[in-house]
Amino acid sequence: MAVKDILLLGNPLLYKKSEPVGKEELNELFPQIHIMFDTILEFREKYGVGRAIAAPQIGLLKRIICLNIDKPVAMINPKLSDLSNELFEMWDDCMSFPNLLVKVRRHKSLTLTFFDLNWEKQVWHLQDDLAELIQHEYDHLDGVLATQRAIDDKSFRWKI
Repeated sequence: MAVKDILLLGNPLLYKKSEPVGKEELNELFPQIHIMFDTILEFREKYGVGRAIAAPQIGLLKRIICLNIDKPVAMINPKLSDLSNELFEMWDDCMSFPNLLVKVRRHKSLTLTFFDLNWEKQVWHLQDDLAELIQHEYDHLDGVLATQRAIDDKSFRWKI
């Protein structure tokens, strides 16, 4: 299993906006995508949680999200649309700050459009926990961490 260290809160690369992936780049990015999937599994083994990772979290400033819930799915150049007006509050965690929780507000539902590893366009309609997860990972692509979305200055707590 090939893994990379996950960049931690405070690393300047986490605050940079990622570049889109060109179709011609996809083959050369396959090894990095596989490393992202392995990194999710290693994190899950260590912490008991972990469903997705964004490329900037391993220092790759490309618009890629890797999700592994039932099976591995790579999302290339994801775009969010149709974000619901309805919001909900939740305690968010992150692989870049594994022992910290941050209370944030997220949209209850959305539409996610992306290219898969065959460069075929996918459209998913997500709600609740998957909508929240994708918003979290999408923020990473724009250099935004959950800590920056905290509801207020009392919206932080340690995981126990």
